[in-house]
Amino acid sequence: MSTVFKEITPLSDKDCLYIVERHKSEFLFPLHSHREYELNFIENGKGVRRVVGDSVEEIGPYDLTLVAGNELEHAWEQGNCTEADVREITIQFSPDIFPEDLLNKSQFDSIRKMLSKADHGLSFSVRTIMKVYSMLDSLSSEKETFDQYLHFLKILNELSQAEDSRILASSSFARAVRDRESRRVMKVKQYVNDHYAEELRLEDLANMVGMTPSAFSRFFHARTGRTLMDYIIDIRLGNAARLLVDTTESISEICYSCGFNNLSNFNRIFKSKRGYTPRDFRTLFKKKRIFV
Repeated sequence: MSTVFKEITPLSDKDCLYIVERHKSEFLFPLHSHREYELNFIENGKGVRRVVGDSVEEIGPYDLTLVAGNELEHAWEQGNCTEADVREITIQFSPDIFPEDLLNKSQFDSIRKMLSKADHGLSFSVRTIMKVYSMLDSLSSEKETFDQYLHFLKILNELSQAEDSRILASSSFARAVRDRESRRVMKVKQYVNDHYAEELRLEDLANMVGMTPSAFSRFFHARTGRTLMDYIIDIRLGNAARLLVDTTESISEICYSCGFNNLSNFNRIFKSKRGYTPRDFRTLFKKKRIFV
């Protein structure tokens, strides 16, 4: 049985940042979570398995991920990596480093939005990684000074401008709410979150916000970048993944309790979206929580 550690990080109350650079051939640190935000960079790690919430992916030669969720499990596991020298730079920083009054200033708007998305884990493209590579490279060797903090802010600002970052974990698994959206979209999302186990019809959801089905479909896609059905499936799969991890309910029971009306269809969609069958996913994540 694997273990989710509630990690107590080395970051002290007197420090803005904790930065460590490692060269390693094995990934042994288990699935864990912590209060602090974490920016993790991996170089020469092709084949490493990145786990963030219910997202499980095999990374390429470069990986840069921002995790901000207090309860969001994450880990980088050996996977299929056979490299003898993998470089890893981990930067941890407290949520208190950016008081709410500061994040609400216009100059921090993009960083605020990025940190909100990072509640689900945020993965950056190789193109974005290359833009901040030299800054990351030098940051780990800098002395703990005010300049180091300023350089870190520049990295965050550059990352917040990236248009091709990807959210990793589903909302219902991460137990987090995403960015502020229009009232109509939020109203429908809240209804879906509360009634995902029931039959959800486009016509009924559109009527809730006084729009025709076709108009609401276009509106929802324009505001969220995804179709309404994609969102419903995401919520159902996230809740199913959480039940697979946290309960002993059968896969069949979970299938129907999360709004899927066909077991084979549930298995197919789950594997398509998560890369694992529900059974394999449960085996991978089966765990107990302990505190260290």
